[in-house]
Amino acid sequence: MNRLEAFGIIAAQAARGDISFPTSVNAVLRLQQALNDPDCHLGEAIRLVLGEPQLAARTVALANSSAFNAGNQPITNVRAAVTRVGYRNLQMLVASLVVRQFGNCIQDPVLRVKAEQLWEHTVQVASLAQVFARRLTFVNPDTAMFAGIVHEIGAFYLLLRAGEFPGLLDDDEERWGELCEDVVTREVGRRLFLPEPVAHAVFELRGAELHTPPASLLDTLLLANLYARMPSPLGAVAPVPDEGVVDAATLQAIILEAAELGASMEQAVLV
Repeated sequence: MNRLEAFGIIAAQAARGDISFPTSVNAVLRLQQALNDPDCHLGEAIRLVLGEPQLAARTVALANSSAFNAGNQPITNVRAAVTRVGYRNLQMLVASLVVRQFGNCIQDPVLRVKAEQLWEHTVQVASLAQVFARRLTFVNPDTAMFAGIVHEIGAFYLLLRAGEFPGLLDDDEERWGELCEDVVTREVGRRLFLPEPVAHAVFELRGAELHTPPASLLDTLLLANLYARMPSPLGAVAPVPDEGVVDAATLQAIILEAAELGASMEQAVLV
């Protein structure tokens, strides 16, 4: 089977809603669905978090990170941690678990290297998006970080499926992979219950133009992709021109702050 046929199979399956997730991913997706229920109250959220040990540990770790513990008051239980970080950041944690589980399920050594590179790219984009949101575009910083975490979800799924189709992600001059990834991203995003503003920014990312001055979630993601040191190994988003968008001193401050943010949250949410 050639690559075009393989991409066609994967894209057709995605278009039909036929997305196959590993068991570990499905378990976290069920948790994501429950947390997205508007009738899910604090007590239920705590019960759900306690039912997923990895999420419980990361929620406490996030609550104790410098991003949420400015007063240096450590938290030792899930109830206090959920209260401190809030629902939005709890959903971000769940999304990060989903993304990370995709990478962890890949067995092929070459594909695992690509998955680790893609994860490093994701970490950098998420951190940069949060800081750009606070300092330049003034969109909700938590939403920006969430969008950064999930913006390559289609690429992670393609890496997961690539083990079934040898050579699928070799040099792709015709860019069939990008077309397939766009279809996959929309379906995986639907299964992740992405909020509409996040879904719009993620789905429109490829080929989008940066506005001057940048002021939207999509602009924020474009800037974060532009300044991430690690590019996506699948070449998902082309660089955008940045002339006149941000002065050199502010840009350097944003990059340094994003690096510190990524390091402070590394164990809690991004790894």
